Amino acid sequence: MTRLVERCMMNTKSECDLFSTGPDWIVEHPETLAVFEEWGIDYCCGGKSLDYVCRQRGIDPAMVLAKLREAAARTPDDPNSAGTGMRDCRG
Repeated sequence: MTRLVERCMMNTKSECDLFSTGPDWIVEHPETLAVFEEWGIDYCCGGKSLDYVCRQRGIDPAMVLAKLREAAARTPDDPNSAGTGMRDCRG
């Protein structure tokens, strides 16, 4: 079972980080999709961590992480949010 599925089944809050994969970010924080697209980062990265994918593209992982966390902090009511209407697994 994947780490994400285990967290969802346990219905616990989790924090995505540099060691999370693109799919982890998208599933838990659908509003981050725009950040992945803006930076041209493959969010279906075959289980590779955000840190690894950024470094492979020559992008500063800390900068991308800051943008992802900023996007994840937005609420669906935020007019600057690109919300997809997907519900995150944490309930």
